[in-house]
Amino acid sequence: MGETPRANEGKSLLIETDGVFYARIPIKTHVITDADALPDVFAHYVKPLVLPGDIAFVSEKAVACTQRRAVAMKDIRPRWLARTLCRFVYKNPYGIGLSIPETMEMALRECGVPRILFAAAVSVIGKLFGKRGWFYIIAGDKARAIDGPCDFTLPPYNEYVVLGPENPDKAAGEAAHAAGCPVAVADLNDLGGNILGRSDKSMDSALLLRILRDNPLGQTNEQTPIGIIRRVSPQDQV
Repeated sequence: MGETPRANEGKSLLIETDGVFYARIPIKTHVITDADALPDVFAHYVKPLVLPGDIAFVSEKAVACTQRRAVAMKDIRPRWLARTLCRFVYKNPYGIGLSIPETMEMALRECGVPRILFAAAVSVIGKLFGKRGWFYIIAGDKARAIDGPCDFTLPPYNEYVVLGPENPDKAAGEAAHAAGCPVAVADLNDLGGNILGRSDKSMDSALLLRILRDNPLGQTNEQTPIGIIRRVSPQDQV
């Protein structure tokens, strides 16, 4: 594989899941934009590294950026409802989520006003019982996948809201064809994640999430939007 694979800072290259060891190899790329086609990115960066049995995974943000799903903050005009609802969204240290007017406005556009209002109402009820997370359960993956700019966001996306990818299964399939291995589109952060797309429906989303549970691609400026999962023996040199 050329250079010896290295984990991102604060992450581990190897993880044990269900008694099996896996390497999660982060792949550094250029800054992916809407000038890129996802299959071309995978053909260039992933295909030369793939071994039999490998699975590649890519951040939902990278996929969305190739689909022109990144919207400049300056071009978003939040309505009163967005400015109001965002005040009640839980702010965690790993991302903006829908806690600013611009991301909430995009959630209203993506998911529809009725669904977001219903999710907000259910969230209020959940908080009365000391439960968090009900908002995103109701609002769904489209709302959960919306990323706003943070202090640690890689430029130029520190001035953009990035929506979830369109048709992530199709995007995963096109990337898999270019890379020569199965591909998953993952929405990961340091609190957990979701598998949004799979090139093959037989891929086990729950297992993939357990393997990727510590977000090996990183959350800041690592510039590693793609990774490879490889089953290994604990004594193996990856």
